[in-house]
Amino acid sequence: MAKVFVAGVGMIPFAKPGSSKSYDEMGAAAGQLALKDAGVGYDAVQQAYAGYVYGDSTCGQKALYRIGMTGIPVINVNNNCSTGSTALFLARQAIQSGAADCVLALGFEQMKPGALGSVYVDRPSPFEDFDAVCDEIVGMPDVPLALRYFGGAGLSHMQKYGTRLETFAHIRAKASRHAKNNPLALFRQEVSVDDVMQAQAIWPGVMTRLMACPPTCGAAAALLVSEGFAARHGLRRDVEIAAQAMTTDYPSTFEAHDMMQLVGADMSKSAADMVYEQAGIGPGDVDVVELHDCFAHNELITYEALGLCGEGGAEGFVQNGDNTYGGRVVTNPSGGLLSKGHPLGATGLAQCYELTHQLRGTAEARQVQGARIALQHNLGLGGACVVTLYRQA
Repeated sequence: MAKVFVAGVGMIPFAKPGSSKSYDEMGAAAGQLALKDAGVGYDAVQQAYAGYVYGDSTCGQKALYRIGMTGIPVINVNNNCSTGSTALFLARQAIQSGAADCVLALGFEQMKPGALGSVYVDRPSPFEDFDAVCDEIVGMPDVPLALRYFGGAGLSHMQKYGTRLETFAHIRAKASRHAKNNPLALFRQEVSVDDVMQAQAIWPGVMTRLMACPPTCGAAAALLVSEGFAARHGLRRDVEIAAQAMTTDYPSTFEAHDMMQLVGADMSKSAADMVYEQAGIGPGDVDVVELHDCFAHNELITYEALGLCGEGGAEGFVQNGDNTYGGRVVTNPSGGLLSKGHPLGATGLAQCYELTHQLRGTAEARQVQGARIALQHNLGLGGACVVTLYRQA
């Protein structure tokens, strides 16, 4: 297949709902930063994929028209929390197919405070089947659904493997240590394990408030190019997307009667396995990972799904410090969703931004020394999972 390179990335600081600019201003700013980073104008872009979840149709055009109006195809993408990576997936496919040589992937989100919920309540919810299984396994009708899903998944891991609540607190504290070095992160104050444990319990014995990521506003973008286009225009070719896979749910999502499967453990494992096979490497070759830590519980489950540790080995992986600097593989050096924030449409491209800088060696205080192979995991409940592997070229 044709090689695809990340020629430029852009990201704006993430913000709390109500304190950000409008989605089109944020999206345009991130897109312009990616173009500036690449050193090309918008007139070089042949296609654009714009990702967002909460917005009316053609918000992508509204954002991109602030950059330019060149008549190119603009495709709007919505795949829940994996929206940004889905835009990236489609942009790479366009180049690999030969349909385009220079494609912009853009993600943005202008969110409201509070728990996520349905917008269209006069028609069947895409989560109906998921809700039914969650009700049957977990109950807890007074707990918001996202908390029930991922808290229930963490509880399943606790019951199967004896994982302690404190282990999730270690993950959250680690996120804060990483985020303090990220000027684009929403929460940069370092918190301790005790701080996390003593925070308000939103599911006693299962989750405290600090173990959940906040609704966030923001935008990020990546400019992808073919090898020939990069050579002709003198663009950088130091970060290659070496492998990528997208999966959706399997029968096991519902049939396993396990909350870890309901929130996408099998999707994640399958996508990761495909990527490792495409790239001809194993999880032990990965130096740095940005994964979907919408809750500390999902980060722990994802360690195992990505093969960073064995099944049931995630607690030991955390306790041994193998998930941070000085350990086996640095996870979420950006601070992850827990500390950086989670503007749904932007998250996957913010992960791309971080990993591109890690492989360029330009991540400053967050730099993972000697990083040559990076893995990105972006999960959308309901469902889609995109795993992307980057290689220093």
